[in-house]
Amino acid sequence: MSALREIHRQVMWNRLIAVVEEQAQTMIRTAFSTTVREAGDLSAGIFDVQGRMLAQAVTGTPGHVNSMMESVGHFLAKFPAHTMQPGDHYITNDPWLGTGHLHDLTVVTPAFHRGRMVGLFANTAHVIDVGGLGFGPEGRSVFEEGLYIPIVKCFDRGQPNETFFDFIRAGSRLPVELEGDIFSLCACNEEGARRLAHMLDEFALDGLDDLADFIFASSLRATEAEIAKLPRGTWHAELHSDGYEQPVTLRAALSIDADGIGVDFAGTSGLSQRGINVPAAYCRAYASFGIKVVVAPEVPNNWASLQRFRFAIPEGCILNAPRPYPVSVRHVIGQLLPDLMMGCLHQALPDRVAAEGSSALWNPPLRGGGAVSGQGGGNRRVPADFEIITFNSGGTGARPALDGLDGTAFPSGVRTMPVEATENAAPVVFWRKELRPDSAGAGRTRGGFGQIMEIAAKDDLEFAVNAVFDRVANPPRGRDGGGDGAAGAVALKSGARLRTKGFQIIPEGDRLRLDLPGGGGLGDPATRDPALVARDVRDGLVSAAAARRIYKVALTADGAPDLAATAALRGIPPPM
Repeated sequence: MSALREIHRQVMWNRLIAVVEEQAQTMIRTAFSTTVREAGDLSAGIFDVQGRMLAQAVTGTPGHVNSMMESVGHFLAKFPAHTMQPGDHYITNDPWLGTGHLHDLTVVTPAFHRGRMVGLFANTAHVIDVGGLGFGPEGRSVFEEGLYIPIVKCFDRGQPNETFFDFIRAGSRLPVELEGDIFSLCACNEEGARRLAHMLDEFALDGLDDLADFIFASSLRATEAEIAKLPRGTWHAELHSDGYEQPVTLRAALSIDADGIGVDFAGTSGLSQRGINVPAAYCRAYASFGIKVVVAPEVPNNWASLQRFRFAIPEGCILNAPRPYPVSVRHVIGQLLPDLMMGCLHQALPDRVAAEGSSALWNPPLRGGGAVSGQGGGNRRVPADFEIITFNSGGTGARPALDGLDGTAFPSGVRTMPVEATENAAPVVFWRKELRPDSAGAGRTRGGFGQIMEIAAKDDLEFAVNAVFDRVANPPRGRDGGGDGAAGAVALKSGARLRTKGFQIIPEGDRLRLDLPGGGGLGDPATRDPALVARDVRDGLVSAAAARRIYKVALTADGAPDLAATAALRGIPPPM
């Protein structure tokens, strides 16, 4: 009977994950912003009445879901559970109570069943515009970065808070999109609550308490079992970011002991005067993810599965920005943290860790119109007003048994946006978007390839980019003898180099060119299977010269590996 009960609980747990996945899909289907419906820059989850996350949707980013896991407690501190009513929806974009910057809206909604509150649904989505300077690193305080929404009620028993929506519409360059996204977030949580009620009826449950106890106990036990298999000790790693005013150094000391895994970020660079600072919750979110994908990847992500990870983040460092420091592009630093965690873990678990990848998203915010070009004069052409963000990624790091992934977002997990979707939403043209040859770090398993992109405004008119790029001065590093990935580059098509961060004009008749970084390689390139090298040469991704110089692979006239010549290059006996 006990075994049957366990099976029954596991079925309900899986069903709960399906509920939150449908919650997330509702947001994607109804969102106005391309960042949500095309890129999936969102998270969704269900929480118990104490604010502990039970399950998250598969769709979503670690930065959102793991920091949102902390934010629900802040909502409950202001609006206790016993005050909530059916049809209420609460919202904030407070970077220190939400998910790290003003462009993320977090909505929390109580779920009721048979007149009793049984849980909470929460979601977060990145919206395109909340006013201010716009998405970018130029702000010198959070007050310059956009409309600041404290934790407030945006719907009261099903009725919209019209005063709130008046402020929202007045504070954004894209009022229709912003208002529509808020309705989408609320609808997403309502769909989750509706499906939860059906689930509780189907399984004849009065609430989630018993299932929550099972989920938390199982997850904690499974995580502890994985940690118990690890070697004990302390390992150190260091990683460098391009920064803004000056380079940034990230340092970590990771310790594995009987109590779990602790990380101390002592020695990390201090705060920036620009918007690359990281609120502590966002630091914990991505650092936790970087540990979990190595240590316990099969354990579902919830409140209990992260309880054995602890973090010491010194005050005054760039990973613990206090209010009101600027934090708009906190992802540029925060998304490097999994690579930092893996730099520590590689020393303890060398067979389970990937090489460094491009990691930080290359998501250029583009803007055009009178706000960029002025109203013009004489025959000068001014483009239509637009504000758009397009999400793109370089290559991921090589894995112990597999190559890295090309043009894939890790660790964020967002999707690359189709150029057609962006061109449909704004007057821009992608003249070029292709994999970048010879950008992958060489190795026994190679890194993923970056991309080359060329972007212009329609009719080649002037427009602007608010650059938010990294891994240009500090390319992704290989491991165990693997080569580094190619560094990124930001330039005009005409050849002039641009700054990697900050607001810049693309002149009329020119184009923005982005060379996205490649992922680092893993292991000695001279041990890579010659057939795989030959395949990459045939595909135009590795040059024949690089194959010979770096991989020590010679090719025949028809592109096949010349095994005898390859053996000679590698200094090994020729094949029999």
